[in-house]
Amino acid sequence: MNGLEGRVAVVTGAGRGIGAGIARLFAQQGAAVVVNDLGVDLDGSGGDAGPAAEVAAEITRAGGSAVADHGDVSRPATGERLVRTAVERFGRLDVLVNAAGILRDRMIFNMSEEEWDDVVRVHLKGHFNTIKPAAAHWRERRGEGGHFRIINFTSVSGLRGAPGQPNYAAAKMGIVGLTYSCANSLARYGVTANAISPVAATRMTASIPSGRKKARTVTEDERAAENVAPVAAYLASEASDWLTGRVIGANGYDVTLYSDPEPLRVLSGSSRWDAAALGESMERLFRPVVTRAR
Repeated sequence: MNGLEGRVAVVTGAGRGIGAGIARLFAQQGAAVVVNDLGVDLDGSGGDAGPAAEVAAEITRAGGSAVADHGDVSRPATGERLVRTAVERFGRLDVLVNAAGILRDRMIFNMSEEEWDDVVRVHLKGHFNTIKPAAAHWRERRGEGGHFRIINFTSVSGLRGAPGQPNYAAAKMGIVGLTYSCANSLARYGVTANAISPVAATRMTASIPSGRKKARTVTEDERAAENVAPVAAYLASEASDWLTGRVIGANGYDVTLYSDPEPLRVLSGSSRWDAAALGESMERLFRPVVTRAR
């Protein structure tokens, strides 16, 4: 039996790149897929129903089950419709993958309020807009012994702080916090929540100036967006019950388990700190750790 046989998934941003690779592999492994993609340009402008329709049609021609959706995930109604479509067309929802996103790159001193708001709206609010109705659906199914999955997408731009992407980095780290919250709050309903941090050749990475890319030489196949799909497929399977509230890196053929934030050193006082004494203690205890990490 295939790893996702009989499962039903919603995949946003599935008309191209990483999302499309995930939708295809899910279908190959037996899942029915709601393929969502607004079909916009990288900056969120325009719109084209073609990419989502083409991926859904490709899956159907190959003998799989898929339906296309052309909605904007930054709108709450789209998230509600995606969950409803999965239930009405395929009888249930087991997996939600949030891969949709846009870019509005700019240094922080040049960034407009609109460029900030649009990226946060699509990425962070877009995740909320799909997770909320999915979580409500799974709460209603409590007691069925379901193996429900939320698979979010963060980025090394957030984990490391890309200098020209303050809006994108902030949204992607917000998604990590949202993932932690969902893992903690939804476990009682049989839901796991994890975030993937991918590195792959996509329209987004192609738009990044060469000076901000890593210099390491890799093969075209190693850079393929399809390398991320097996990670998502395992997280979507019933076998991954043990893994929740974590960030998983997918870079070429490497898969990484990131550490969760944890205290490195603690300064404990017996009363309110004097600023000068605190500074001396911080330099003595914290500075060596920070210096070694650089």
